[in-house]
Amino acid sequence: MRMSFQEKSHWLVFLSLLAVFGYYFSRVLPAGSINVEPEHLGAFTFAVVALVITQIVGHTVIAFVDRRSDTDERDRLIALRGTRNGGYVLSTGVFLALSAAVVTDGNFLFTHVLLGAWVLAQLVETGSQLLLYRRGG
Repeated sequence: MRMSFQEKSHWLVFLSLLAVFGYYFSRVLPAGSINVEPEHLGAFTFAVVALVITQIVGHTVIAFVDRRSDTDERDRLIALRGTRNGGYVLSTGVFLALSAAVVTDGNFLFTHVLLGAWVLAQLVETGSQLLLYRRGG
């Protein structure tokens, strides 16, 4: 089965998020301090820049190879289901981050639980969409 532009795009997002934020979290965890330090901010900035560059280059290549990027009702339904699944994870993560902020000192744990929840929610959203494309909607 040939992959559509949308499916290739989702694979790019999924793999680049895994690689970039996997590297980021491996660099900053476990933390030796209770607050976000300048080196954490540098690692985060590097991660964001790497993610943006990876996705710009990747989407440019995908668009060049697969010029058909039109969507249909199936694509919209898959996007909605993926967004719903990711929303559940994100709302749970926000609750956990707020709970961590109440019971811990400093901002390191709160910040990274929130960031981790966002990354996990995006992975769940994109992963759900990839599964739905493979399953047929």
